[in-house]
Amino acid sequence: MDFSLLPWQAPTFSSQQASTSRAPQPCSAFLCSQASQDKGTSLGIRYCLDRQKERGWGWRSVQRISAYQEMIAVLPCTVIAAILFRRYFLMALISCLLWNTFGFSTAVDSKPNILLFLADDLGIGDVGCYGNNTIRTPNIDRLAREGVKLTQHIAAAPLCTPSRAAFLTGRYPIRSGMASSNQYRALQWNAGSGGLPANETTFARILQQQGYTTGLIGKWHQGVNCESFNDHCHHPLNHGFDYFYGMPFTLISNCQENKPPEMDVALQDRLWLYSQIIALAVLTLAAGRLTGLVSIRWKIIACFTLASCLFFISWYSSYGFVQRWNCILMRNHDITEQPMRLERTASIMLKEAVSFIKRNRHGPFLLFVSFLHVHTPLFTTVKFLGKSHHGLYGDNIEEMDWMVGKILDLLDKEGLKNHTFTYFASDHGGHLEAQDGSAQMGGWNGIYKGGKGMGGWEGGIRVPGIFRWPGVLPAGIVINEPTSLMDIFPTVVHLAGGILPQDRVIDGRNLMPLLQGRTQKSEHKFLFHYCGSYLHAVRWHQKDSGAVWKAHYVTPVFHPAGAGACYGKRICPCFGEGVTHHDPPLLFDLSRDPSESQPLSADTEPLFDTVIERIGRAIEEHRMTLTAVPQQLSSAQETRGAGMSTSE
Repeated sequence: MDFSLLPWQAPTFSSQQASTSRAPQPCSAFLCSQASQDKGTSLGIRYCLDRQKERGWGWRSVQRISAYQEMIAVLPCTVIAAILFRRYFLMALISCLLWNTFGFSTAVDSKPNILLFLADDLGIGDVGCYGNNTIRTPNIDRLAREGVKLTQHIAAAPLCTPSRAAFLTGRYPIRSGMASSNQYRALQWNAGSGGLPANETTFARILQQQGYTTGLIGKWHQGVNCESFNDHCHHPLNHGFDYFYGMPFTLISNCQENKPPEMDVALQDRLWLYSQIIALAVLTLAAGRLTGLVSIRWKIIACFTLASCLFFISWYSSYGFVQRWNCILMRNHDITEQPMRLERTASIMLKEAVSFIKRNRHGPFLLFVSFLHVHTPLFTTVKFLGKSHHGLYGDNIEEMDWMVGKILDLLDKEGLKNHTFTYFASDHGGHLEAQDGSAQMGGWNGIYKGGKGMGGWEGGIRVPGIFRWPGVLPAGIVINEPTSLMDIFPTVVHLAGGILPQDRVIDGRNLMPLLQGRTQKSEHKFLFHYCGSYLHAVRWHQKDSGAVWKAHYVTPVFHPAGAGACYGKRICPCFGEGVTHHDPPLLFDLSRDPSESQPLSADTEPLFDTVIERIGRAIEEHRMTLTAVPQQLSSAQETRGAGMSTSE
């Protein structure tokens, strides 16, 4: 085990970091004895105890010593020293020596509780600590103020299902078959057979093996069944979670009454068209039969009539069908609401999260709070309606922030704040095309171009990333290095004392050295940005110069031109006529041009050819690590080669 990275060792800070935070200092036997000499026995022991309490040392012996502090103030120092030395001081001395010599820690500190918040479709420009001064997010901002904020935190995919698969496994979704080569880029139905394969290892499974109680509250969207309606092969409980309460699918407009349908609108249109065509044919044939113009048997007309009725019934029932079968809540393997009642969902999710923490406050626990906010249809409780300056979307964000605050307050109340590693992020960028008439229903991605569904542009993949662990991570620090949602997997596995799987490629990197200030550079050299299973862009972090280069091989065609989104469509496509291929690729230096507004060329950038050549070699090296796997996001479930050309 690498003790240099363990959480109880005081992190080192640069001079700049030292100005904003104070590194915890270890309380050793030497410190205790030296403090006794410098401050006198009473004040010295009190000083040492205070230092131990700051480190979260919860041994009963220290608490007993604390009870003697008032006695120490009045009794002769020599008598007290003898008593404490004989009964307690030796114990404290040995523990301090072990603490610093071997890296031992208390059970709570060696295996911290882990609390992960993941928002749905939240834009990086929607959060106060990332520059928004009109939407109120005081609790998310509080996390940033008390912890570390990442400014270049990157999702592995610009859509829910593949991004979350990468988050859970620490691997690009193309490795698990959770990246699609067709138009169905996310799971569409609870009844589908696709989902996160059983042979994929999630961080929840490893933490479960390390003695953690693991829970998931909220959105899953990684599939449910394989061969039958109740085999639950993709269910959270089969991927390392001990407890699940939430949606196996995701929120869609169909889940709310009086909202325009979002799922299979084209199918519904076809059913309506076919029913009308057949009905018209029936009327024509019946009229011809009655007038003698057409010689046809009534049985044939009756069959056409039946077909028309079947199409009409299918069209009519499809509206309620989607709501009943996709918009459900489950507790573990049992359905608790079908369809779900949106007006009470937020309060139930919060109640479940609070209950899980209370049940497992003695830890260690892993709680993954996967918000349904701020995905459309943006159902918001009455308490928050009209409270923001940004309509329903802003109201929904402020309600989510309130939920974050309630959970953080509970950690404070239960005395768990200093023993909990807390993380907040979004699964991808805001959905620019989400509109209801003139009202914007999707997020804002700040200065970054593009949004949800766009595999290469920063607006679709750059998300908030905030970490807090008082006493271990510095407070108020901002890190601009490239990081990934995939990094959560190796980071929490490291904190739990687990071992990463050795039989597969793990694309994430342990973030603790970077978060603690032990290193100033990200371990990521290249990050590959996929749209479905198509490679659209590559990021190169050139560590010797500090530059962050990004080459775009494929970009979506915006509609209207220059709009920055594909308005008129639900989402931008990944392939076909809706994309533009670039040869040579578009090149940007994100360290100087984060908004990707000034593409470079061989005429304007002397290193253009060198950078493009190096990124090209990285693509070939990356492709060599990919293997063919069954696709999970197509009805055919065919096996497709994962190493795909950037020009496909």
